[in-house]
Amino acid sequence: MKTFILFLMLVPCFYLSQMKTGTFSDLETSMKKDPKPVIIHLYTDWCSVCKMEKSALNKDQEIVDLINKNFYMVNFEAEKTKDKIRFQGREFRYLQNGNSGIHELAVALSKNKNQPVYPLWIVLDKDQKLVYYHEGLLAPETMKQKLLEISAL
Repeated sequence: MKTFILFLMLVPCFYLSQMKTGTFSDLETSMKKDPKPVIIHLYTDWCSVCKMEKSALNKDQEIVDLINKNFYMVNFEAEKTKDKIRFQGREFRYLQNGNSGIHELAVALSKNKNQPVYPLWIVLDKDQKLVYYHEGLLAPETMKQKLLEISAL
């Protein structure tokens, strides 16, 4: 009986589709084949707001479907990603600072050059021009509204 109840609790998890994300190198290839707007989500592992927000957004199936259908999405861990990244014709590296550091691309994308605010949401149109910038918590309803506006462009 306990197994059956556990099964019933887990079934909804299997039916929810996941948000499709890629890397910056995937993005370059995908944009050549099928240009779409791009969502760049900068976060860190230590950011509790980032974790709460990710959970809330992944639970909203309408947002997941909207992103998967109309956008490319890159989740970017700003302080642990150490690979060289090529983006918009430039190469960006990890900037070591003692035991920690930050990726140069995170600083380049952020309006706050001293210390980026997390989470950070950047949406580029299919020509890779900035159409939306948001620092801090982004409520699912606000995100849904913005993405619908952008996908209608």
